Amino acid sequence: MHDDDRLLKVRTAGTIKWNLIDRVSTQVLYAVTGIVLARELSQEEFGLVGAALVFQAFASLFVDSGFASALIQRKAPTRLDYSSVLWFNVAVAVALYIILWFCAPAIARFYGDGRIVDISRVLFLSLIINSTTLVQTNILMKKMVVSKIAISNATGLTAGAVVGIALAVSGFGAWAIVWQTLTLALAKALSLWALARWMPLISFSRAALCSYLPVAMRMSVTSFLSVLFQNIYSMLVGNRAGMTSLGYYTQSDKWSKMSIASISQTLTASFMPVLSEVQDQPARFANICSRFNRFTSYILFPMTVGPIVLVEPLFHILFGTKWDPSIILFQLLILRGAFTVLCAVYNNYLLALGRAKTIMRLEVVRDLVAIVALIATLPYLNVETAGNPTWGLSVMLWWQVAASLLTWLLMLVMTVRAAKASLWSYLRDMLPYLMLSVVIAPLMLWVRDAMPAAWLAALTPAVLAIGFYMGANALLGSKIQKETLDYLLRRKSSRP
Repeated sequence: MHDDDRLLKVRTAGTIKWNLIDRVSTQVLYAVTGIVLARELSQEEFGLVGAALVFQAFASLFVDSGFASALIQRKAPTRLDYSSVLWFNVAVAVALYIILWFCAPAIARFYGDGRIVDISRVLFLSLIINSTTLVQTNILMKKMVVSKIAISNATGLTAGAVVGIALAVSGFGAWAIVWQTLTLALAKALSLWALARWMPLISFSRAALCSYLPVAMRMSVTSFLSVLFQNIYSMLVGNRAGMTSLGYYTQSDKWSKMSIASISQTLTASFMPVLSEVQDQPARFANICSRFNRFTSYILFPMTVGPIVLVEPLFHILFGTKWDPSIILFQLLILRGAFTVLCAVYNNYLLALGRAKTIMRLEVVRDLVAIVALIATLPYLNVETAGNPTWGLSVMLWWQVAASLLTWLLMLVMTVRAAKASLWSYLRDMLPYLMLSVVIAPLMLWVRDAMPAAWLAALTPAVLAIGFYMGANALLGSKIQKETLDYLLRRKSSRP
C-alpha cells in the first residue's frame, strides 16, 4: 500500500475513533437526561418546546449560510477567511434573534398556544451563542483534532443535563428543556474557545467571504431544503394534530436520531476531511469511497435492524408504557433514517468532487418527492384509532419511507456517475452487510418474544445478534471488520 494511503488510513481511523467516542458519550448523556425528562414532563410540554425548535432549526441555517461546508471543502483556508466567516455568523445570528423576538406571537398563533411566545424568546438566545462556535469547530475538524470537539460536547452536555434534570424534578415543566438547551450551548462554546486556542482577527474581508459564495450558496440551499424536509413534519403535526401528538412525534424523532443521526454525523465528520485531500486523485478517491461504503454498511444496517426489533422492551424499561404510541413512529423513523445516512455519505463524495450544484438538484428532487407524499397523507394526520393516537402519523411516515427509498436510488445513480464508478461496485460493497442484518432480524424477534422480562427481551437478542453478525463477517473474511478490530485492539497490522 502507498505510504500516503497508509497514513491517510490511520488518520481516518483516529478521526472515526474520536468521533465515535464523541457520539457515544453524547448519546449516553442525552439518554440519561432524556429518560428523566420523559418521565417528569408531559407529552404536551415536549410538544411546546418542539414547536419552537422547528423555527430555530431554520434560523440556524441562515447563521451558517453554507460557509461551514465551504470551509471544509477548501484545502487551505486562511486566518482571514475564518475570521470573516465568524463575524458574518455572529452578525446574522443577532439580526435573526431580533426578528424572531418580534415574530414569537405569530409563531404561537400558528400553533394555537400562547405559551410558545416566552419559550421561543428565551430559547432563541442559543442562536447567538452557537454562532460563535461554528468556525472553532470547523478548524478542529479540518485539522482532524476531533478529541477537543468531543471534550467540548461532553462539557456542554454535562452542564445542560445537570440544569435540565434539576429543573424537571423541581416542576419547571417545558422550561427545564429551554434552560438545558441554553446551558449546553454556553458551556460548549466556552469549552471550544478554550481548547481550540484560536482567536479571530479584528477585521472582515468581503472578498474573502465572497470567494466561498459559489459553494456556500449551493450548500445553503441544500441545507435549507434538508432542514425543511426534516422539520416540516413537526410543523404540520403541531398545527393539525396538536401539542400532545407533536410530543409523541418529538420523542420518537429524538430517540431515533440518537442512533441514526449519530452514525451520519460520525461518518460525515470523519470522511469529508479525508475526501477533500484526494479529490484530484481519481484512483485513490475511488478506492477510499469503496472503503467508506463498506464501513458505512457494516455499521449502518445492524444499527437499523437492532433498534427496530428491540425498541418495545427498551421503551418499557426506560419509560414504562407512557410513550407506547411513539414506538411505531420510532421504527419508521429509523427505517427512513437509514436512507438518510446513505444519502449523507453520497453527499460527501459529491461535495469533495466539487459537485455542489448536483447536490442541490438532488435535494430539490428529494424534497419534491417527500412533499408529494406528505400532501397525500395530510388528511390522515389527526386521525386516531382505538388505543392508537398516532395512527395518522404512522400513515404519513410509511409514505415518507417509500419516498426516501426512491430518492436514495436516484442519488445512488447520480453519485456513481459523478465518481465514474459502476453501480454494481457500490451495491457489492453494501449487500453482504444488508443481507446479514436481514437474516438476523427474525432470529432477534423470536428470542425477544420468548423472554419473560423486558430487560431480558432487550439484552438477550442484542448479545446473540452481535455474536452472530461478527462471527458471520469473520467467516466471510470481512476486511472492514478485521481492519476495525485491528485498530481498536492496536494490532501492528493497523499501523503504517
